[in-house]
Amino acid sequence: MKDTSPKSRKPRTNAVHAGTRRSQYGEVSEAMFLTQGFVYPTAEAAEERFLNAGRDDFIYARYGNPTVAMFEDRIAALEATEDAFACASGMAAVNGAMMSILRAGDHVVAARALFGSCLYILEEVLTRFGVEVTLIDGTDLSAWQAALRPDTKVAFFETISNPTLEVIDIAGVADLAHAVGALVVVDNVFATPTYSRALELGADVIVYSTTKHIDGQGRCLGGVICGKQDFIRGTVEPYLKHTGGSMSPFNAWVMLKGLEHLDLRVHAQTETATRLAANLTDHPKLTRVLYPHDPRHPQHDLACRQMDAGGTVLSFEVAGGREGANRFLNALDIVIISNNLGDAKTIATPPYSTTHQRLSEDRKATLGITPGLIRLSCGLEDTDDLIDDILTALDAV
Repeated sequence: MKDTSPKSRKPRTNAVHAGTRRSQYGEVSEAMFLTQGFVYPTAEAAEERFLNAGRDDFIYARYGNPTVAMFEDRIAALEATEDAFACASGMAAVNGAMMSILRAGDHVVAARALFGSCLYILEEVLTRFGVEVTLIDGTDLSAWQAALRPDTKVAFFETISNPTLEVIDIAGVADLAHAVGALVVVDNVFATPTYSRALELGADVIVYSTTKHIDGQGRCLGGVICGKQDFIRGTVEPYLKHTGGSMSPFNAWVMLKGLEHLDLRVHAQTETATRLAANLTDHPKLTRVLYPHDPRHPQHDLACRQMDAGGTVLSFEVAGGREGANRFLNALDIVIISNNLGDAKTIATPPYSTTHQRLSEDRKATLGITPGLIRLSCGLEDTDDLIDDILTALDAV
């Protein structure tokens, strides 16, 4: 008999079909179970449900919901992990993954090039509860080797950093972390599920902000934690269902719809990003262009080994610092100024003055977040129109 399980299917098929639960009405589009509670036929059934609830025995939306379960099963199939837990936002996922694992006295090693809210969780939240955190240059395997200790519980990094697009050697870090018994937790947003090989390369826990490419149209907040079933159901679920970080059924339904065309969108956006990077290289108004599959990227060879393509985001530094960046941003016509990414609309973000504003000047300088830096998330507009818009805006610098 032919194997028809998700493991036997290609990712694009799983993104459309995996995890589907149809009601008695046989609907084509997944049903949205917009309910916070569930009815039990008898008092005895209620008791049994609370005592021995299975995967499809629902109690309360904070614990689980049929629409949310469909999304969890589908993203797990797409990511090739055993299970997943859907969260209220990307940061709820990062916080839930870390806080569910760690306790006072534990040690974490993390790459220093992280989104500002991730740094807040590491430096403010975890340390407040007695967790020791060591931040290092994530691109340097010798720094990982020196920082990891027998009491290290977690190695954490963005597989491609925000916003300077550093690429971390997942397999190299995983080998070193596993040697001391640490779990490897990765934020994989920039790689996207389309280009992800994090599990294959040794990551234990994979975190996404589904607000980004998975929704893909700037509608809803969401996050997800992917990993082994015993970790998701035994460690993550108890923490998140009791602390309230679960995804809503409505947002889960939106994410399900986003997964159906995720692969098509990401490939189109990546094609645009690749062409833009090529057109902007050596532009006289730019002092640097950062794109993982650009041959001039510092980790170009590693990026090509870890990802089949360079992704949907590039960054570049406009000459003239903050004034030059502002002139460029204010001259854009099609590209919008915002702070999201992975959207159908192309978005320009000045991290120095927005997403990473609260970092110290020294920290910004160390991370390469300069006043002229622009992070560009490529959308689904015509690539030639975007190139014209960006080149015209650079003329204003």
